Amino acid sequence: MPRTRNPYPTEFREQLVALARAGRSVESLAREYEPCAATIHDWVRQAGADDGERDNRLTSTEMEELRQLRKEVRQLRQERDILSKAAAWFAQNDVTSRRSSNS
Repeated sequence: MPRTRNPYPTEFREQLVALARAGRSVESLAREYEPCAATIHDWVRQAGADDGERDNRLTSTEMEELRQLRKEVRQLRQERDILSKAAAWFAQNDVTSRRSSNS
């Protein structure tokens, strides 16, 4: 599903996380800047996971790896399905026996 807007720049996210860690309330940051409080909370939690402060959440690197692996699995499944259908077609049409009888 396409995003409705471009994601916030990394520098902007890092600045808001730093402000939240410095003691500013997330709600005041949400009022002052565009992202909603839930988004800023999520950024702070993710930064904690990336820094090793939280172990109940995947790091950004792990999430990216998971995305890539899921994409690869999807592609491999498609290839497997294509090969399975091709093998079934060849078995049904018995192409190899026709070729050997013509030689």
